[in-house]
Amino acid sequence: MCTVVIDVADSVTARLLAVRDEDPQREWDAPGEWWPDAYPGVSGIRDRRAGGAWLATDPAAGRLAVLLNRADVVDLAEDVAVSRGSLVLESVSGRSPVAPLPMHGFNLLEVAPEGARVMSWDGVELRETPIRHGVHMIAHDDLDDPGTPRIAAWLPEFRARGATDDAADWAADWTSLLASSAGLDPEDDRAIIRDNRPHGYPTQSLLYCLATVAPDRVELDYRALPRPGHWTH
Repeated sequence: MCTVVIDVADSVTARLLAVRDEDPQREWDAPGEWWPDAYPGVSGIRDRRAGGAWLATDPAAGRLAVLLNRADVVDLAEDVAVSRGSLVLESVSGRSPVAPLPMHGFNLLEVAPEGARVMSWDGVELRETPIRHGVHMIAHDDLDDPGTPRIAAWLPEFRARGATDDAADWAADWTSLLASSAGLDPEDDRAIIRDNRPHGYPTQSLLYCLATVAPDRVELDYRALPRPGHWTH
């Protein structure tokens, strides 16, 4: 139940804030070039268990991808389900997913010089949603979905900050708003910094990243939360 806020601007491809929710017992590695043979030049946050990535970048190509879970509309047996961790690595290497996919549902956010989009898979259909100019938000359902409580609560707040192009320090502005959102109880369904255990999932917010993606570079700022599911001022 991760969350991404993205501003598709004119002067750069995009600026974004990505919050990762995962089981704290599932170990990960901070951004690095963990796949030098299979994906040279690609840097990402590695999942140690499956070896894939939650977020990855290819700075030289101006590409970034991040993975968010999405519910399946059909049952997929665990013994045949393939890890989704390869999706972002393939994406930043210029290879987007093609249906059918032996994977559980996902939203794959792709940012590249040609634009930004969300690739959504529900177990049956793979859909593409282009992301237009402006500020948008995505979690476990559709882009800007008003039925997602955290999007309904916080997308207007992020949009009220205006275009990141016009901000003196957009990263500080968005981090400040993220901190404000943490005033909600992490179990509140409107929360961005989350504890999903009361909702039936073992996941909690573990880290967040701020990124600027331009055609010739990717700038990534990685921050791990000292305490899962809670903001530390």
